[in-house]
Amino acid sequence: MRITKLEHAALILEEAGRRLVVDPGALTNPILDLLDVDVVVITHEHADHWSGDQLRRILDSSPGAVLLGPRGVARAAEGFDVRAVAPGETVSVADWTIRFLGGNHAQIHPTIPIVDNLAVLVNDRFFYPGDSFYVPVGIEVDTLAAPAGAPWMKIAEGMDYITQVAPKRAFGTHDGVLSASGAALVHDRLKAVTEAKGGEYFALKAGESIDI
Repeated sequence: MRITKLEHAALILEEAGRRLVVDPGALTNPILDLLDVDVVVITHEHADHWSGDQLRRILDSSPGAVLLGPRGVARAAEGFDVRAVAPGETVSVADWTIRFLGGNHAQIHPTIPIVDNLAVLVNDRFFYPGDSFYVPVGIEVDTLAAPAGAPWMKIAEGMDYITQVAPKRAFGTHDGVLSASGAALVHDRLKAVTEAKGGEYFALKAGESIDI
């Protein structure tokens, strides 16, 4: 499986010539001419994780793509055929097996409502918690996309999260709110804790990929 990081929280997973897109949001540059997309997974309804413009671009190139997200996304994405999924469900589309976990977005502030958020395990190898620090108990994580920067987190929490999950590989995502120098500092911290648990860390920039 090849994983390509785009800006902020968007990811493209590729296997055997097929594609799965995660969280194509408003802080990501336009995703153009992306063919052979089987699935688009949207972890929650916040605009930095999905936008109507991004979904239209993807569907224009891959009209058969299946859209999956929690109930909040299905309600918010008016005009799109989003299949609502919930924690505990497993969905298979083409060669993709997607297991949904978690349930809630991390708290941003007591005055801001907490929305539905799904953590996702793809083909038993790639794990992404969305906007949460959900720990997949009893699951050995091969590759983790770890939150790197957000209004709902501090770097110490991201470091503790990687230590708890103890993946074989990790890279930082959700970094559109960080400056270049700030991102470099965060990568250094996340790299240190990943390696301390015996894993390998990749400081991916937008457009860069890893093969797992």
